[in-house]
Amino acid sequence: MQEADFDFYSSHNQPPVLEDYNSFTSNRILKDAAHAYGADWIHPQAVKFGAAMGSSGMQQAGFLANKHTPVLRTHDRFGNRLDIVEFHPAYHEMMDVSINAGVHSIAWSANKYGGYLAHSVLSYLKQQIDEGTSCPLTMTFAVVPSLRINPEIADAWLPLALSDKYDPRHIPWYDKNGLTFGMAMTEPQGGSDVRTNTTIAAPAGGGIYYLTGRKWFCSAPMSDAFLVLAQTSGGLSCFLVPRFTPDGVKNKLYFQRLKDKLGNRSNASGEVEFHGAWAQLVGEEGRGVVNIMEMVRHTRLDCAVGSAATMQRALAEAVHHCSYRQAFGATLLNQPLMRNVLADLALESIGATVLAMRIAKGFDDALQDEQSNHFIRIATPVAKYWNTKRAVLALAEIIECLGGNGYVEESILPRLYRDVPVNAIWEGSGNVQALDVLRAMEKEPASLTALLQYFQAEKGHHPLLDQHLTKTEKLLTSNPGPLQAREVVTAIALAIQATELIHIAAPAVAALFCQSRLAPNNSAGWGCLPTDNMDLLLQTIAYAFQHQ
Repeated sequence: MQEADFDFYSSHNQPPVLEDYNSFTSNRILKDAAHAYGADWIHPQAVKFGAAMGSSGMQQAGFLANKHTPVLRTHDRFGNRLDIVEFHPAYHEMMDVSINAGVHSIAWSANKYGGYLAHSVLSYLKQQIDEGTSCPLTMTFAVVPSLRINPEIADAWLPLALSDKYDPRHIPWYDKNGLTFGMAMTEPQGGSDVRTNTTIAAPAGGGIYYLTGRKWFCSAPMSDAFLVLAQTSGGLSCFLVPRFTPDGVKNKLYFQRLKDKLGNRSNASGEVEFHGAWAQLVGEEGRGVVNIMEMVRHTRLDCAVGSAATMQRALAEAVHHCSYRQAFGATLLNQPLMRNVLADLALESIGATVLAMRIAKGFDDALQDEQSNHFIRIATPVAKYWNTKRAVLALAEIIECLGGNGYVEESILPRLYRDVPVNAIWEGSGNVQALDVLRAMEKEPASLTALLQYFQAEKGHHPLLDQHLTKTEKLLTSNPGPLQAREVVTAIALAIQATELIHIAAPAVAALFCQSRLAPNNSAGWGCLPTDNMDLLLQTIAYAFQHQ
C-alpha cells in the first residue's frame, strides 16, 4: 500500500453508537416481570417511554446535563440574595419528559393494582439516560406518604406534587403548575446518625415553627420544598420547609455551596443554612425519624430499581459492542470466554431487575395485605443493599468488556461508573441497611415471620435453592448479631433473586443462576459460569438485552 492510499479518515471494526433503540422492548426480563407481577397495563406506556429514553436526543441530553453541571447563584449583581440553582437546558428537557410521563406520580394516580410496579418500570427506563434527574423525581414520588400524615399539608400540596407539568420557575409554590421536593436530613457531625442533629425548631403556634441550623447534604436544592429534621422540646421532628413562605416572601434558607461530587453531577446537592426559616410540622413532635422514614422507605425502593437499571444500561453497551467488534477471527460475542463473561453479567442484571420489581410488587400488595407489608419491611433494605453493591462490581467488569473504548469519556460507561456508587450511600449506606434488617427482625418479628413463610412456600423448585433456603432459615432464626448482618442480607437477597427467576425466566436460565450463585464452591469472579452450553449463554444474555 502506498502512503497516498492509506485511509486516515475512517475507522473500521468499530460498532455503531447504541441509540435510537427501545430500552423497554429490548429488555425481556423487565417486560416479563411487569407481566408476571400484574402490571401489564403499563406496557403501551412503557413502550412509548422506552423509545423516548433510547432515542439519540435523550441520550445526548444525558451527556449535556452532566457536562454542563449546575451552578449556584447566591446573589444577583446588586447583592440581593437569590439562592437559585441554574441548569443546562438538557436537564430541564429530561425533567419535562419524565414528569409528563408520570414517572413521579403514576404510583399514586393510577388507581389500579400495579401502580408501584408501573412507577418502577418507568423509573428504571428513565434512570438509564441520567442518574442526576432521577433524584428529584424519586423524592417527589417518595414524599407523598409523609405529606399524607398531615391532612392539611396533603390537601394543599399534593395536587401540585402529583401534577404532570414540569415548572422550574423560582416563584411561590402556590402559583406554580407543578412542584418538586427535596430532603435535608444529615448534618456535619452525624451523617446517618440523625439523632445527633443540632438544628432547632422554635414553635410559633398552629403547627408553625422557625428553624435555625444547617444541613450538610440537601438533596435537590432547586426544589420547591424540603422535608427537614430538627430538634424540638418533644425530640427530633419532621418539617416541611418551602422555598417561599405563605405570604410569598423568600424563606430564610440560604445555600452555601454545591457539592463537587464523584458522580450524579447533573443533579445539585448543597449545604444549606436555616436562619429562622418558616416551617410546618409534619405529624407530631418527636416522631421525626418515623415520619420521614415513610419517604426514605420509598426512596430505598428507587435506589434498588436505579442500580438495576444502571447495570442493565451498561450491559447493553457491552453486548452491543461485542456483537459488532471482531477479534481473532470472530465477533467478541462468539468468543467462548467473552460470552461466558457477558452471560454471567446478564445473570447479575436480570437478578437485580427481578429483585427490584418483586419489591415494587410487594409495595402494591401491601396496600391490601398486611403480610406483604411485613415482607417488604425486610426485603426493601435487602434489595437496596444488594443491588447497589453488586452494580458497582458489575460496572467495572462491563467497562473491561469494551477495552479502551469503554474507558474514554465519549462513552457513557465512565459516567455510569461514577454515578452508580451514590445509590449505595444515599438513604443509608450498606451497614445501615444491613443493621436495619436485624432491627426489623428483632423489633418487628412479624416481618421475619413473613419472610420465613415466603421461603417455605418456595421450596421444591431447585435442590440448590432448597439447600440455600434451609441454611438461610437457620441463620435468620439463630439470633444473628451485627457481625453477621451482611451475611444475613446477602443470603436473603440471593434467595429472593433465585426464587423469582425460577418463576419468570426460562428454567435453564434460572437453573444457571442457582448453580452459579448458590452452589457451595461457586466462583467469586465473573465469567466462571459452570456450563459449556454456548446456546444457553446466549439465551441468558438475551434476557438482559435483546440486540435490535
